[in-house]
Amino acid sequence: MNFHVSHENDLLLKTVRAFMEEEMYPHEDMVDRTGEVPEELGRRIEEKSKELGLFACNLPEDVGGGGLDYAAMHLIEREYGKTSHALHSWAARPTEILLACEGEQRERYLLPCVAGQKRELFALTEPEAGSDVMGMKTNARRDGDDWILNGSKHFISGPCMPDFAIVFAATGEDETPRGTRKRVTAFLVDVGTPGFDCREGHKCVSYRGYKTFQLSFDDVRLGPEQILGEEGKGLELSGQWLGMGRIWVGACCCGKAERILGLATEWAAGRRQFGQPIGRFQATGFRLADAAMNLRAADLMVTDAVVRAERGALQDADAAMVKVYCSEMLNRIADDTVQIYGGMGLMEDMPLQRLWRDSRLERIWDGTSEIQRHIITRSILRPLGA
Repeated sequence: MNFHVSHENDLLLKTVRAFMEEEMYPHEDMVDRTGEVPEELGRRIEEKSKELGLFACNLPEDVGGGGLDYAAMHLIEREYGKTSHALHSWAARPTEILLACEGEQRERYLLPCVAGQKRELFALTEPEAGSDVMGMKTNARRDGDDWILNGSKHFISGPCMPDFAIVFAATGEDETPRGTRKRVTAFLVDVGTPGFDCREGHKCVSYRGYKTFQLSFDDVRLGPEQILGEEGKGLELSGQWLGMGRIWVGACCCGKAERILGLATEWAAGRRQFGQPIGRFQATGFRLADAAMNLRAADLMVTDAVVRAERGALQDADAAMVKVYCSEMLNRIADDTVQIYGGMGLMEDMPLQRLWRDSRLERIWDGTSEIQRHIITRSILRPLGA
């Protein structure tokens, strides 16, 4: 990293690095090979993170969380990015949207997640409505005081079978200056509720062992107490979480890029051809130089976004710029490193091929690069009425 951290955050960083060295790095190959994090291992990571004060460290102290600020979370997410989501997701950072819980919802959903007694899923993406939220088909209609939920979600990710899902559904339409828009509401839906089916979905070649779930809802009856926040305000709630989520994707990408660049540098210095290290050839050396420059720029973008967030000035376009730049930076460094390694870069007994595969997903989830560019373009043109 190329930025200064406080004494307290330096201690935090050392704690996280030691935690990963002991509990995560030794199991990367096994998890990638088997496609599973054994339950015993996951629970051990979970318990160790609680001992170290890292579990739910992103949530405020007044609800039992660690109360870390954005600067501290930046360091944690960047470090976690060096390993697989399949492993570090067990050191849970519950979805901040749960802070919208009120009354009995806090005891039923928020506090158990902070204590590690429950796990949640953030269920927004649908088979025919990924980044197109307004194309959402999952809907809930009123039935007296209750709501009847129907529809499906997919590519909903998490480390293990959840206890409940935060489900976004259309609950009507609103007329706006830009035309009719769906009114979207967030619901808290317990696994086991009649009509709610939650099962493991497709297996991904990136982050093997990090599960995706398919959710389906067939006339699921929900009481008014299962609305999270206000009816019709689901998109506002999701927006609050997605913005920082994209910043943390950027931080993770920087961490992974740093690890890959380390592998590239060691290989370029140690691998010899024509009587000298291959790093001395411009074709290789310039790749290293470009990687170092691009990683520096990405780190600075994430740091800038974190400062904006701390000041309450983070805009959608700021998060989009971080997400698209950092994810594409990571992919370039990963691909160039495979090229530096040559054929060995694609061999299964080398860690690079796994990091290369894992890197590819970053340009897709939490909003594709194309969607991020659309958000940025919109922020440029809208002030001019275009």
